[in-house]
Amino acid sequence: MSEHTENARLGLAQAAYVVARRDLRAILFSKAFLFFLLGPVFFLLVAGGAASVSQKTVENREPPVLAVSMDPADAAAIEVARNRLQDMVDLPRMERVDTGADPAKVLADRSRNYGGVLTGTLDEPRLTGTPESIERWRGEVALTAGVAKGRGSNYPEVTLQPTATSGASAKRSLVGTATATVTLMFLLTMLLAGMVMSNLVEEKANKIIEILAAAIPMDAVFLGKLFAMLGVSFVGLAVWGGIGGTIMAAGGRSLAELTAPAVGWPVFAALFLVYFAMAYLLIGSIFLTIGAMAPTVRDVQTLSLPATMLQLGVFFLATYATSDLGSPVELAAVAVPFSSPYAMISRAAQQPALWPHFAALAWQALWVLLFVRMGATLFRRRVMKSGPQQPRARRWGRARAAT
Repeated sequence: MSEHTENARLGLAQAAYVVARRDLRAILFSKAFLFFLLGPVFFLLVAGGAASVSQKTVENREPPVLAVSMDPADAAAIEVARNRLQDMVDLPRMERVDTGADPAKVLADRSRNYGGVLTGTLDEPRLTGTPESIERWRGEVALTAGVAKGRGSNYPEVTLQPTATSGASAKRSLVGTATATVTLMFLLTMLLAGMVMSNLVEEKANKIIEILAAAIPMDAVFLGKLFAMLGVSFVGLAVWGGIGGTIMAAGGRSLAELTAPAVGWPVFAALFLVYFAMAYLLIGSIFLTIGAMAPTVRDVQTLSLPATMLQLGVFFLATYATSDLGSPVELAAVAVPFSSPYAMISRAAQQPALWPHFAALAWQALWVLLFVRMGATLFRRRVMKSGPQQPRARRWGRARAAT
């Protein structure tokens, strides 16, 4: 039995595995893969800039709140004084909490955006919070307490009690982590999707696709190439993670020093890999279909532009929703298949609940199967169709002549 006959009898899964193994080996042992490994340098720069912009956006959209934990009479006087001064002075938004509440517990409440806690009396007010917050609010609190007491220009001395963190600072850190993760996932997905499309166009030009089509089903070629690039991405992530861990260990640093995601580092890392795979399979199936329809590299650039713009829109939607969990925009980002992986990894960084991720993964898996199936069908029809189409009249005339 010839080798061609044996390959022709391979099932879809076996044939896809053969193609994936071939592409994986060819890419991993190529010079281009070494340049691919340099990608995180640019990713980190872009992610750092995006995280900084996002933190600034959160501060502007939802500034930290000053919790007031004082005697009810003093708290009411503070509230009245703030209402009198708010049109003349930029004062922090204040919110009354239980009298005698522990400032550390108030600041640890991540469901609220507390940047500091005001305790004590009007004669001896005390500010507890992160150093940057209480130093910024020191003058405003003294002014408000003086007006509440009716002292005119004689204002009390505010005692500062710095803490390491607060709910507001922790929230900003989590938003920064979420934004950096979304940016990293987006850049990795776009880079890998572009590579698989370029690889397909090159093989079409070299007639390699026609050789594969003669031996195995085209659906298997599509699936094999898609999952080969996904395997390459996991190898790259393993290399980058190992290098990053080695650098941190050599410098005596660890993940414990960073703000941990709400679900914890182990679960967050696992969710990142799963959501990255979902995002890649969705956009990769579209890009691979575009590569099948484009006969030249120039056509690839033209046809891929709408898909690229779609991905940019998805990225901006997910980034915007990062700082506004539970809003209609964020819920829409979760529901849209292309933006759902990004929106959900953002939620994993900021909220500890795990059950929404099981529902989201099931929803995304359904769309992955749908898009992969549609992409494979279009791939088979476009790649297998070679040569110009003959007019129907000419085909009809040849059929009559043959009879």
